[in-house]
Order: sequence, then structure tokens, then C-alpha cells
Amino acid sequence: MRAWQVKQWCEPSEMLLADIPVPEPGPGEVRVRNRAAALNFFDVLQIQGKYQVKPPFPFTPGAEIAGTVEAVGEGVTDWTPGDRVLGIPEGSGFAGQTLVDARKIFRIPAGMSFAQAAAFPIVYHTSWLALKDRAAIREGEWLLVHAGASGVGMSAIQLGRAFGARVIATAGSAEKRAFASRQGAEHVLDYGDPKWVDEVKAITGGRGADVIYDPVGGDIFDLSGKCIAPYGRLLVIGFASGKIPSIAANRILLKNISVVGVFWGGHVKMHPGYTRKTQQSLDELWAAGKLLPEISDSWPLEELPAAMQALTERKVLGKAVITIEPS
Repeated sequence: MRAWQVKQWCEPSEMLLADIPVPEPGPGEVRVRNRAAALNFFDVLQIQGKYQVKPPFPFTPGAEIAGTVEAVGEGVTDWTPGDRVLGIPEGSGFAGQTLVDARKIFRIPAGMSFAQAAAFPIVYHTSWLALKDRAAIREGEWLLVHAGASGVGMSAIQLGRAFGARVIATAGSAEKRAFASRQGAEHVLDYGDPKWVDEVKAITGGRGADVIYDPVGGDIFDLSGKCIAPYGRLLVIGFASGKIPSIAANRILLKNISVVGVFWGGHVKMHPGYTRKTQQSLDELWAAGKLLPEISDSWPLEELPAAMQALTERKVLGKAVITIEPS
């Protein structure tokens, strides 16, 4: 089968597309014949050796897939060949076939394409954990979503609306702000202009945002502390800016705010049944028409490095997806 391989820490353009043996599923595993695989920014970091998870060489990156079950390992009874599934493998997604823990694949909901299914798991699961469980967001609260045109930003806006929040988003260009507006944000601001802090205060009647969803870090995080409401929750999702920020403890004290970490990968390792329960809830919202993964562009498997370049250059709106033709 064809698979992209990383044989040493490198740039995405230096990966190799190789022919490797088709893997056999072990106990509790399923082999999926991939039809689509979605990109995440941490894929690039992992290839470069800058991510906290460092697989042994050679490895194939890719953590979101969709396709059909091709073979099942010993002890797997819930899945049969031909089932349409989306999955969250521990790497190996950018390939013709991928082995996945049978507990980490889910049936593709009716009406969802393979590309949408691949774009669904990680970003929507992350935002569910952040908003529902870590922030306990309530109906009518103001939610501020940074990087509203990113994959996680898109999912946070849609889920925030589904939970009854009023959503403000930020984005760095007119095209991205239009995208965030399409996802359901009531107000979309330019985070390249520091006036967004005062605009958030004005929109919320001087109170500030009750929940702030920050996958950017850096200066955006610092400024967020100036427009958060009393008893607000500042969600630390990631550091796309490349700068890990800090916050003055007196600001936490005086406003009674909470700075809340959201490390989805660590959470699901500690709570193995969490992903299945979350996926069931997300499927219900999909069926109700409240969630819709938007894919800005797709590339064939052979053009994965170009797709990663577009992601690195922040040219992707929503999610970027690799399509894999059946062979």
C-alpha cells in the first residue's frame, strides 16, 4: 500500500511516499481502507520533531480518517467488512490503509461524506470537551472564539451556537471573517487590530466574554485577559502563534476567573469511554443540522506536502482533507 513516511525529523516536503506492506489487525484492532484523511497543525509539528508525541522512525503521520472496514482482529465483534467508519488512529492516517483501535472508530452518520467524516473527529471532540465539560458553558453566555476560521474555531462556533451561547469570533482577514460569520458568529472582529478588546467589551455591554476559546496563545491570550467577564473561563486550547503566554495572577484573583487547560488527547487516555459518548452526542447534533464540517479544499494523497504547506501558510479555511482513491 502507499503511505507517506517520515524517516527523520524534516519538513513535510521531505517526506517520502513509499510502498509498504499492508498491516494485519491485531487483537482489538480494525483495518480501515481509507477514503479520506484530515490534516491538523500538529501533524506538521510531529513531522518536524516539535510535537510532544514522537513516534519511532519510520512513521506515517495522520490522526483523522474515514473509509470502510476492510478486516477485523481477534475479539472485534462490533464491526464487519464494508462498514463506513470515521476513526481516530494514533498516526498512520496518510496511507491507503490504517490500523485503528476498534474503540476509536465510529459509524459515519447518514448524509455525511467521507471527506466530512475525516474532518469531524478531533476538532469537534476537542471543542465538546472545552465548551461542555471544561467551561460548562450556559445558554445566553457570551463566547469569544479566536481563530474562528480554523478547524477548531469552526467547531467551537458551531457548538457554541448549539449550546445556546452568543458567539463573537476573531480572524485575521476579510475572507476568514466571512467564513467565521457563515459558521454562526454574531460578531466577527479583526484580531490584527488591538481594538478588538474594546469591541468585545462594547458588544457585551461592558461585561466581557464569559468564555474565551483560545487556540492561538501569544499576544491574543494576553489581550483576552483584558476582556473576560467576572467569573469567566479562559480556555487554553493551543499555541498556533508559536508563543506560550502567561497571565498575571492578580488578574485571575480580582475577576474571579478560571484559566482552564483543554488537552483532549490526555483526557481521552485517562477516560477511554469518553470518545464514544461524545461521538453519540455529536451525531445527534449533526442529524439536527447544527454541525457541518466545512472543507476549504482537498488534495489527492500524492499531494499531501502541498496540503501541509497550505495549512502552514494559514491558507486553509475550516479543514483541509486528503482524498484517497480506492485501489
